[in-house]
Amino acid sequence: MHQPDQDIRNRLLIARLPAMPQILIKLIGHLQADDLGMPELAALIAQDAGMTGKILAVANSSAYHRGTRSANLEQSLVSLGTDMIKTLVISESVFQTFNNFPHSGSTDLRAFWKNSLTAAVVARELARRTGYGSLEEAYLAGLLHNVGRLALLATAPREYAFNFTARDDEDLCAVEQRTLQITHTEAGAWLIERWQLDSFLADSVLYHHEASSRLESAHPLIRIVRLAHLMAAHADDEAALLEGAGLCGLARPDLDEILALAERQVMQSAEHLGIDLAGADDIPAPSAQAPAQLDPVAQRLSDEMRNLVLVSEIGQAFARQQGEAGLLESMVRSARMLFDFESALVLLENPTGQALVGAPVGGVARLAEFSIPLARGGVVAHSALARQTAFVRRDDQGLGLAEEQLLRMLGSDSMVCVPLVAGARCLGVLVGGLPAWQFGAVKKREHFLKSFGAQAATALENTLSERGHARRQLAQVAEEYREASRRVVHEVNNPLSIIKNYLSVLDEKLARQEPVSGEMSILNEEIDRVGQLINGLADLKPAATSPDSVQVAKVANEVLRLFRTTGFLPANVDVVLSVQDDARIDGDADMLKQVLVNLVKNAVEALEATGGRIEITSRGLVNRDRTLYVELAVADTGPGLPRDVLANLFSAVKSTKDGAHHGLGLSIVHSLVKKLRGHIACRSGSTGTAFEILLPAATSAGVSAPPALPARVLGSA
Repeated sequence: MHQPDQDIRNRLLIARLPAMPQILIKLIGHLQADDLGMPELAALIAQDAGMTGKILAVANSSAYHRGTRSANLEQSLVSLGTDMIKTLVISESVFQTFNNFPHSGSTDLRAFWKNSLTAAVVARELARRTGYGSLEEAYLAGLLHNVGRLALLATAPREYAFNFTARDDEDLCAVEQRTLQITHTEAGAWLIERWQLDSFLADSVLYHHEASSRLESAHPLIRIVRLAHLMAAHADDEAALLEGAGLCGLARPDLDEILALAERQVMQSAEHLGIDLAGADDIPAPSAQAPAQLDPVAQRLSDEMRNLVLVSEIGQAFARQQGEAGLLESMVRSARMLFDFESALVLLENPTGQALVGAPVGGVARLAEFSIPLARGGVVAHSALARQTAFVRRDDQGLGLAEEQLLRMLGSDSMVCVPLVAGARCLGVLVGGLPAWQFGAVKKREHFLKSFGAQAATALENTLSERGHARRQLAQVAEEYREASRRVVHEVNNPLSIIKNYLSVLDEKLARQEPVSGEMSILNEEIDRVGQLINGLADLKPAATSPDSVQVAKVANEVLRLFRTTGFLPANVDVVLSVQDDARIDGDADMLKQVLVNLVKNAVEALEATGGRIEITSRGLVNRDRTLYVELAVADTGPGLPRDVLANLFSAVKSTKDGAHHGLGLSIVHSLVKKLRGHIACRSGSTGTAFEILLPAATSAGVSAPPALPARVLGSA
């Protein structure tokens, strides 16, 4: 038995099947959110002129008007009531959709509509009697339970015209599967999922032919639609009805009562919708005759157009995949569906470009360790190197070991190798297995196979590029983390050294039984500073809501006291402090302290060998770009800095000092000054080095800028 040349699944993908009206999608959204009242209904219907006209026509029909006709939509809605309005909106939306299916205008749909309306009315009543929460959802599911038959008629009118009017039962599904390789239940579920309606709607359509014994624990909507289908299409099958009644916990007399009620409601609904159901049960089935043969040129043109559209759809589908594994799975799945491969797998070029290795997709365990060296030849290797599609049979002469292994993995008599070519590079090969009788048909589609491979390769190249970008980003984050860790270690060493020295001082004073309250206070401050440094440099410390007013002289004195008390200052180094008592800045005292500790420590290290003088001075106010700054300087009389050091002064570079974390101090100083919204510069020569810092002068309420010296004016640096 040969499959038809036209794959119905492919045609479903590109057929111009109608979209579900927006008014129905919005209505379902309101129903699921349980926020639908008369105002929401009115606003929804008013957006659709056709629906408004339908509501007005029904409200003014003989069944509803009471002497005077409703003049506007609001009055019409009130006269109809919420339940009737929801039924009309759902029914009209669905039947507008049905009428927009290709070939629906040339086919007598009266029997189809009667069956759909009956299933809908019955499903709603079943939902009411079984306590299912959404009556409208059950009604919609009943209307749509056979929409797959319309989809197949629209997609394959020649092949399906005879079966469209056949009895809807398991025998019909078997014929559909044998002739089209897809049933109307599968086509209907696929279409509902494409419309992005609720998933249980699709499930209820997919399983409405399932045996009742398998549905006992299924979702209530699936059981309701199964019974509604039996009552609408198989009311004479007593055994099936009894099984269906058991699914919903109903007795057999309940079904007769529901059917009698449904018959009246179906005719009323058809009248409101303008559907003539007269003679719906007497429509003759079309005679079985051979489909007309298309002109070969027209057939080939049709195939090429279909393939072009499919290639575009495939590219979009691949672009939506997340990650390499998802893309490869999508490639294999799409290839099996489009070309009827029994199985498929992917071989990718290894990082050295010397071999093809198995990608972990397709469910073949051995594939992960499978490799084909490109230099040793063979059909698959040649397909990748020559960028050409290759077709292989099991009985071909001179078949290589790798090809024999692939055929066994695929479990097929033959296979096709599709190179994945992106630009000038072949990323790998897609290998599909197929039975021998299908070999010739697939070979005729070589052009389509190449187009598929090109789309897959483009998507794979983009994914690999994104993976490389992600790896670079991870490497950058890791480097930033390492850099932050180095900064933490470097800065924490300062207070830890101070704590260590103070513990020595504390030990000596305790031995002499001298008071140690001052030392204990400093130790507490430095321990707190360790915690603040770790939090601040790890970006864990929350930003301050507003800067504090900091007295510069007080902070400078604390820094100088730390150095003098702990023995950090050599005897040959003198420190002079000349900072005005009223010099205040807006900022954080701990940050300023950290800046001064780093600068003074660097100055001490520069003078250790020769000795000298360190000055910490404030030079009054500076006006820079209409902002007042306090100018602070830390200068030493050391030998000065080399040119290469000055060129990268505030960068985190490796210095000549011992230890893994040296060379970071000035970069941290620069970062802290920026956080204080200030500026820092350095002057260095043979007579010494001076760091000049501008920090925002205090502007807090009650704090006045120091008036002692007139403000100098500087331009932008």
